[in-house]
Amino acid sequence: MGVSVVTNPPVGRQLGLRVGVQVVQTLTCSRWGTQSIGGLFKDGDVIIGGLFNLRYSPPALDRDFIQQPYYKACTGLQNLPLQYIYALVFAMDEINHSTTLLPGVKLGYHIHDSCSLPPWAMQAALSLVGGNSSSCNAAAQPLGYAEEEKGDRPLPLIIGGDSSITAQILSRFLSPLYVPLISYTASCPCLSDRDKFPIFFRTMASDIYQARAIAQLAIRFKWTWVGAVIANNDYGHMAVKVFQEEIEGADVCVAFVETLQRENIVSDATQAALTIQASTAKVILIFTWYTDVRELFLQLAQINVTDRQFVASEAWSTSSDLFQHPVTKKVASGVVGVAIRSSSIPGFEHYLINLNPSQQPENEFLREFWEKEFGCSPANKLFKENSLPPCNGTESLKGVRNLFTDTSQLRVTYNVYLAVYAAAHALHSLLSCPDGNTLSENTTSTCSSTKDITPLKLLRHLSKVNFTTPQGEHFYFQGADIPAKYDLVNWQSTPEGRLKLVLIGHVDGFDLNLNESAIQWNTGSNQVPVSVCSESCPPGTRKAIRKGEPICCFDCILCADGEISNKTDSLHCERCPLEFWSNAERTACISRQLDFLSFNETLGITLTAVAVSGVIVTTVVFVVFLNFRQTPMVRANNSELSFLLLLSLKLCFLCSLVFIGRPVVWSCRFQQAAFGISFVLCVSCLQVKTIVVLAAFRSAQPGAEALMKWFGPSQQRGSVCLFTCVQIIICIVWLVLSPPVPEPDYDVPGLKVTLKCATDSVVGFSVVLGYIGLLACTCLMLAFLARKLPDNFNEAKLITFSMLIFCAVWVAFVPAYVSSPGKYAVAVEIFAILASSYGLLLCIFAPKCFIILLRPEKNTKKLMMAR
Repeated sequence: MGVSVVTNPPVGRQLGLRVGVQVVQTLTCSRWGTQSIGGLFKDGDVIIGGLFNLRYSPPALDRDFIQQPYYKACTGLQNLPLQYIYALVFAMDEINHSTTLLPGVKLGYHIHDSCSLPPWAMQAALSLVGGNSSSCNAAAQPLGYAEEEKGDRPLPLIIGGDSSITAQILSRFLSPLYVPLISYTASCPCLSDRDKFPIFFRTMASDIYQARAIAQLAIRFKWTWVGAVIANNDYGHMAVKVFQEEIEGADVCVAFVETLQRENIVSDATQAALTIQASTAKVILIFTWYTDVRELFLQLAQINVTDRQFVASEAWSTSSDLFQHPVTKKVASGVVGVAIRSSSIPGFEHYLINLNPSQQPENEFLREFWEKEFGCSPANKLFKENSLPPCNGTESLKGVRNLFTDTSQLRVTYNVYLAVYAAAHALHSLLSCPDGNTLSENTTSTCSSTKDITPLKLLRHLSKVNFTTPQGEHFYFQGADIPAKYDLVNWQSTPEGRLKLVLIGHVDGFDLNLNESAIQWNTGSNQVPVSVCSESCPPGTRKAIRKGEPICCFDCILCADGEISNKTDSLHCERCPLEFWSNAERTACISRQLDFLSFNETLGITLTAVAVSGVIVTTVVFVVFLNFRQTPMVRANNSELSFLLLLSLKLCFLCSLVFIGRPVVWSCRFQQAAFGISFVLCVSCLQVKTIVVLAAFRSAQPGAEALMKWFGPSQQRGSVCLFTCVQIIICIVWLVLSPPVPEPDYDVPGLKVTLKCATDSVVGFSVVLGYIGLLACTCLMLAFLARKLPDNFNEAKLITFSMLIFCAVWVAFVPAYVSSPGKYAVAVEIFAILASSYGLLLCIFAPKCFIILLRPEKNTKKLMMAR
């Protein structure tokens, strides 16, 4: 993405900006005080500015209300930022000695310490772009190379803006001047906006990529319940926002977000530690500066929270101050973090260890570092006042091991190195090709003079740089950014009891390359820690989100009968096809087992025994009646119909056996027909017997002698045949049009599915039962009318009781049959058949057999006819 700028700003505007800069510089110097050390300088054909946070002690602000606010000078030299400074110096020395890059052009530098304070960074930037690098007062002006030759020439480019806040302030300030700013650590995604920050570039990747990388780690390791501790600024809030956007839809939730404010770090860290202790989240993401993390770890150690897995942002993942701290080993071993990519700079280590203040007497930064490291003052005529003893000249950095000399993992240092080379290639393009077409690097000709260099021209060429670094890395800008590259690191314990930094993977853009087997977690093992609000729902269950809680907090509900879930954390249970049913674990559908009332099971055996017993009892009664057929008891009760009734009862008992066993086509058709015809024959016999009794007593009345002619033996047999033929016709029509067929009853839930005779025509079955019911009701009414006829042994009473039992059984049968599941519906029907058959048999024939067998003296015509 190119930079849209005004190509030739008016001379008046340039002059106005220059005057404005000087006025603002004078004002800021009067209010902010002066820095103890102004900077490090080297003259050249082109001067590049540098801003670094060299000192670590935060400046105190005097507010005694008797004068304007005044920032005290920073003290205390930091080793790592000093290495950044010398990476810039080393890169410029390489370029100045190069025969292909900027041949014949010497680069110089003006480096200032901004002390992590945006006002001082802006003050230093003012002095650089204003053409006066000596800061505010002449007394504090540092010495440098060829100071007298610097003049008031403004710098065309600044490398600096260590934090996102400082970079935003400087970018907004420098935009009207078109002075490019290349930051080596500012990572806020907001700085990618070319409309707001057209002069900003960086060799540090945007935080979007590290937040997405951490989100990918959470998803990859199935950490669905994580806490977050962030800096209370754009860095922290933007990181957690991008993280939440990335995990959306991945069933990962943020349990809590705690913020840390630098001004209230102790109280904020205490609150965050208590929140971590109370939370069930075992994985904690931390997006903040390492000094804040150190305070947080101290607070966690005080309350003995040692079982959390921390995931680090690049701001503290490689901080040696942290992983070498004794508290860290107790609280935060096994940290996994995203780090600025590391690269080597050939010759840089040799360059550092050979530095000596005796060779650079004007270098105050190196002199201060030497005094701190060796406890002596190097011989220097420029700095006479010093309480330290003089150095003996044998001191050397070759045996020193600290952050300044450690070049094993160059991260921010390499970003500074890249920034210098990006600036050099932009200058090379500007000086070689005024038309914008880059010449090859081996050219020695120049098309422009260094005096023609302006920030605006350099800005246009900087946005188009595309080169290969001495390390073989392809480098170019995408707008303000470079292609994102990170290292994935892990804090692992050593046998000596210390923590060391181990490389476990890389991030290239949005691609995550991770060696999981190389990770040592906080438990000291390779077992990935678990951080969930609710344990995963196993197969056979489904997730039910708890009301009012995040989606990561849920209950596991067992799938209903007939439903399954065959994967972990299933949201829904799937219903099995009709032919299948869920297994006991609800994880698979298995074929349903056919079930029917068989002769081998207890219920089938019991019903069979009862039916056979009924057949035997009926046969015994039949034999008794046959042997005593000439006695008055048998003759008085219409022996022919009695024998027919016994035969029909035997058929009723036998037809119940057809209902037992595996239903087949013939049994389904025969059982209902046999049942309907047998009971119609039985009820028809009872109805005719009742009619005969009524007719016999009516014929005794005067004028009714001819009534019995209509109810003679032939008429009785004809009536029974007629009633039975009607049922036979109904059954034939039913079986022809829509016969019952054996079908599994899939509508009844369960693993066992009943194989039953499906009645497709409910009308046919209803007509069969209705006809039986009609005859039974008619018989009951007739028998009820004849119950008080004046015979000593009135059979109508017995028929009345038997039909009452018959009707009661079949009225109760209907709801029982409908509500009974599976094969038990068949058992209910068999029970109704047997109960009604036994009712008829016992009520009608038991009293008669009692008299015939046990009271033969009552089996006389006289007693039968007595009133």
